[in-house]
Amino acid sequence: MLKITNVNVKLGETDYAAVISNELNIPKRNIKDIKILRKSIDARRTKVHFIMSFAFSSNNEEKLLKRHKKLSSYKPYVYNYLPQTQDHVVVVGSGPAGLFCAYVLAHAGNQVTVIERGSKIEKRVDDVDRLMRDGILNEKDNIAFGEGGAGTFSDGKLTTGTKNPRIRYVLDTFLAHGAPAEIGYDALPHIGTDRLRAVIINMRKELERLGTNFMFDTKFVDFYDQDDKHITVVENAEGKQEIVCDVLVLALGHSARDTYRMLDQKLEIVPKSFVVGVRIEQLQSTINKLQYKQDANSPYLQAAPYKLAVKTSEGRGVYTFCMCPGGVVVPSTEKDGYLCVNGMSYYARDKANANSAILVQVNPEDFPEGSLGGITFQEDIEKKAYQLGGNNLKAPVQKVADYYQHKKSEELGKVIPSYMPGTVLEDINEVFPEFINRNLKEGLQLMNERMPGFIDEDTIITAVESRSSAPIRILRNQDMKATRFNWIYPLGEGAGYSGGIMSSAVDGIRGAEAILKRNEE
Repeated sequence: MLKITNVNVKLGETDYAAVISNELNIPKRNIKDIKILRKSIDARRTKVHFIMSFAFSSNNEEKLLKRHKKLSSYKPYVYNYLPQTQDHVVVVGSGPAGLFCAYVLAHAGNQVTVIERGSKIEKRVDDVDRLMRDGILNEKDNIAFGEGGAGTFSDGKLTTGTKNPRIRYVLDTFLAHGAPAEIGYDALPHIGTDRLRAVIINMRKELERLGTNFMFDTKFVDFYDQDDKHITVVENAEGKQEIVCDVLVLALGHSARDTYRMLDQKLEIVPKSFVVGVRIEQLQSTINKLQYKQDANSPYLQAAPYKLAVKTSEGRGVYTFCMCPGGVVVPSTEKDGYLCVNGMSYYARDKANANSAILVQVNPEDFPEGSLGGITFQEDIEKKAYQLGGNNLKAPVQKVADYYQHKKSEELGKVIPSYMPGTVLEDINEVFPEFINRNLKEGLQLMNERMPGFIDEDTIITAVESRSSAPIRILRNQDMKATRFNWIYPLGEGAGYSGGIMSSAVDGIRGAEAILKRNEE
């Protein structure tokens, strides 16, 4: 097959054979087996259009390759599983890192046990619905804890800055379990929380078919060595249980703070930079106009995304993260007395508001000393946000214009907060230390200069976004083993090695590969 890249395609055009024919000046009848490889939106010029890449087969492919510089040979990516070992692997956490680590190990033939402190998705959806509807938090099962990890209740965004070839395997795996076809080629792919839930359930069922044992509503509480045996200790409604294993994978996620504190006594944990900030909301129609201009209402364009990054005069990075077109703001705390928020979109992305995290870089010198000083910093602002909201999981909301002026908003405009279980008008300046407020305000101004109209009189912010990245790193060697224990593999976002669904999934795959290579050492 052949591959052609960077082909301009008009909005609404679906006769791709004709498009390729015109591009290469060859008969349309000679173009067969077309496969879309990539599709992005180019809104830089007056007329919005798509830029696409295709794979196709044709007559005399070798001659076409010599004649057209745009063409190259195409060979689909195939992931090759490593030979199985006899190891029994316990995987703690069923987020992207843990799930894909288990998936690769199980397909290679290994015995795998997955420990998840939260519930399976079917119950988790009910607990999250109750949280958003009634403000009743289940500390064991929520947006932070449960099957699929925190990303299950997000936009299901599948973008990443890494070019790792394993990304193709992640996408293909999602597709094989029911993800929408366009994630295989969209430049900014997303599944949506509603579709992602079904995909994860299907992956779990396949893993169970392969012999994987899932232990939901079960907390990892300890580990130790005894008589040349490796012991993982878990706890659930039936009490404590000891599991003998050969390998322990720690794919904790970034919110298991009690587990971090236990691990800090045994593993090498160091603080690292992270980010905190707010969720900004605008009307999605406003963002569509800013991005798509006269094509804002085109039926061929989805709700418009954006991505902005600036550096303040103090040298701190301020950037958008997990931008959710046509989405809602949701409570992502796991503990009563604390408040933090996140963004979530359904597949259709058809809600009234756009939302995104606006995050300020926080460095180790900004928070208390010690390996877990960043967690202390996070907890402090989350407590303040909870108290400012009225001690009931309602979130503080403020117009950006009033945030600049350090005053509580008296009323809101066209942008109605989407956060449930409710909001209160408060001065968000009270939540953050001064350096965060100072850099957040400057960052917002710089973003508005970069994208004029990004902030208007109706734009609002909701506090507080504090779980976008882990504030710690569990040290590991080049072979991905923990520095103090050669049978423990810290993986994913909670271990400090990834951020987001895709990079976490890739880290989980790499961890599985490292485990499968143990016998070669």
